[in-house]
Order: sequence, then structure tokens, then C-alpha cells
Amino acid sequence: MAWIVIFVAGLFEVAMAYSLKLSNGFSVLLPSVGFAVFGLLSFGLLAMGLKTLEVGTAYAVWTGIGAVGTAVLGIVALGENASALKIASILLIIAGVVGLNLAAGGH
Repeated sequence: MAWIVIFVAGLFEVAMAYSLKLSNGFSVLLPSVGFAVFGLLSFGLLAMGLKTLEVGTAYAVWTGIGAVGTAVLGIVALGENASALKIASILLIIAGVVGLNLAAGGH
């Protein structure tokens, strides 16, 4: 259950980053409020997950979901470049997160 909480926290981190982009430097109200709400939800769920998970692994998974999700969202929704190096780097982040989770015993 804790891993599901961390996964959802990572998705809220993606929403937070996307809202930050849409806020235009906090000059647009709704995305600025979304940034704050998604940030609180993301950190709150991370804190819940850390009650039972190793901090290093859980934090790496949380940030990995955020980094990969935000990079993919940038490519898909914002038209950012999808170079081979960027795609390879995303895959390396995923491999690192999976490796850390396996090293922690997946719990």
C-alpha cells in the first residue's frame, strides 16, 4: 500500500510541475493555486509513505516518477523536443528507480 501512496504522490508532483509551468511565474491564478494544492498533496503522501518505507528508496522513486512524468508530459503536451538523448536519459532514470526498489527488497 505504501508504494501506491508514493506512486500517487509522484503523479501529484508531475501535476505540481505542470501547474508551475502554466502559472507563468505565478501570474496566472488557477495554475498558481493548483501548484500549491498539488505540492501539498504530493509532499503529504510522500510523508505518509515514509512511515513504512526506506527514505532513500522512496524518495528516489517519488522524484523519479516526477522527473520522468514531467519530462514525458513536456514532450507530449508542451511540444518539447524528444531527442534520443532525452529518451535514453528517461529510460536510465526508470532503470535507476527500479534498481533502487529491487535493492531495498521491494518493500
